[in-house]
Amino acid sequence: MDPNSICRKSRRLAGKQREICRKEIEIVEEVANGAKLALGECQYQFRDRKWNCTTSRRMLSRVLKTDTRESAFVYAITAAGVTFAVTEACNMGKLLQCSCDNRVQDITTDGEWVWGGCSDNINFGYRKSKDFMDARKRKRRGDLTTRIQLHNNEAGRSAVKLYMRSVCKCHGLSGSCALKTCWRKMPPFRSVGTRIKEKFDGAIQVEISNDGKALVTKSQTIKPPSREDIVYSENAPDSRFCRRNRKWGSLGTKGRVCDPKSMEVGGCDLLCCQRGYKSEKVTLKENCKCRFIWCCDVQCETCMQEKTIHRCL
Repeated sequence: MDPNSICRKSRRLAGKQREICRKEIEIVEEVANGAKLALGECQYQFRDRKWNCTTSRRMLSRVLKTDTRESAFVYAITAAGVTFAVTEACNMGKLLQCSCDNRVQDITTDGEWVWGGCSDNINFGYRKSKDFMDARKRKRRGDLTTRIQLHNNEAGRSAVKLYMRSVCKCHGLSGSCALKTCWRKMPPFRSVGTRIKEKFDGAIQVEISNDGKALVTKSQTIKPPSREDIVYSENAPDSRFCRRNRKWGSLGTKGRVCDPKSMEVGGCDLLCCQRGYKSEKVTLKENCKCRFIWCCDVQCETCMQEKTIHRCL
């Protein structure tokens, strides 16, 4: 995730990646920022599941060597993160190559509002994400893994680009909103992560077509994947993450915090793979008795609170 480390390996980089490293190092910095953003979101979305997107002991790199649903999510969320980070850098004036998008302006509809200001430059962010993320992947006949990765990269970028939203500001006497100025903005990255996680839950298993040129669903009863769908080929059981397994990139769930009252993914029954759990009492420092001080401060006291934590055996 360090831009210098990425470009230090430039001999292993493909054409457009090498070109960006040589001529646009500031773009590489945003690629790294996007990868960090994606990793944090991955760990949030899977915080209660057996696989929690850990990077400990290079386990994530082992996950990425498979064509499972988990690797599909990582490719999609990373492509989305790079798109988001580059687009945001444009808006903040951090990149010389771009700025916010002011092409959509002064187009009135019913006389009550007008496009104005600067929209998020999603087209530039999308293009740079595609240039960097897809550069090393060349479609060869029968290459299932490459086609899956390219498809999931596109699914991630689409989760940002296709869900741009309109944001408006009112103008008029006493905020009457007689006139509104509107611009286009990216969705919050948390909602991008949630959308991709929903696609993970409904991921589609695929195989290569007979002519080796396309992805087709393994089951004939399932409709072909759209550009927003996440796809995978290896149908590996979720139980592989119950115990430590270097092949699958699993650290196991031993020691993970669980909820004994929940019957869902974060519950002790599922998370601990029916091995049971142990409970321990811990003392935590927490803010308490907070009060608002005019203007504009919040002052809190520090309280010691005893809590019971449950961990998988």
